[in-house]
Amino acid sequence: MSTGSTYLTVRGIDIDVVYKDIKNLHIGVYPPMGRVRVAAPTRLDDDRVRLAVVQRLPWIKRQRDLLQAAQRQSEREMVTGESHYVWGTRHRLKVIERPGHAHVEPDGERLLLYVPQGTAVDRRRELLDRWYRAQLRTALPSLIARLEPVLGVSVPRWSVRRMKTKWGSCNRETGHIWFNVELAKKHPSCLEYLIVHEMTHLIERNHGARFIKLMDKFMPDWRSRRDDLNGAPLASERWPD
Repeated sequence: MSTGSTYLTVRGIDIDVVYKDIKNLHIGVYPPMGRVRVAAPTRLDDDRVRLAVVQRLPWIKRQRDLLQAAQRQSEREMVTGESHYVWGTRHRLKVIERPGHAHVEPDGERLLLYVPQGTAVDRRRELLDRWYRAQLRTALPSLIARLEPVLGVSVPRWSVRRMKTKWGSCNRETGHIWFNVELAKKHPSCLEYLIVHEMTHLIERNHGARFIKLMDKFMPDWRSRRDDLNGAPLASERWPD
């Protein structure tokens, strides 16, 4: 039975710690981003958990590398029949080769990719990536503006970029927040959670008790949103033609 939870950051890696009535400490690394979760006996404190994580860092890094390698191996082929997620909903990709402007266009449950004949796979990926970035850049301003008065902080600058192991990050000194382009594939509630998470870091640097208390205040259901974010599918799929 869980009796408490906290966050730790060890050598730049965020650790989700859950204290339970168990005998031994367990460390897990989970897809798709290599999230690290520790189940620790209640008799241990944060310092002892941190030490245990430090001792297992080589293993943790190996597991994260394997996950990232698997993600690269499952890279989309960008052909008709693949599925791609947009705001948490699966869309079937349809590639339409024709002269003219290359672009991506949603069409009900389909995602239409218009490209000139013979367009390379890398170029197709680039077009879709650019479209995902545009989705985020459209969604973020209103969400941030709505949440700024709730948290009592301002976000003077934000950017969208591709990240290997994090959904987002922030610079407390400048107030600059970065968002992973992959968030455009997740349900909008996950994006809202990530915004609150990073904005809360502008108030509290560490993932300690104060951070958790603030998250509970600003977004009472943040834990379920976090789990949805980390658990939603990212792997490529093929649908029958």
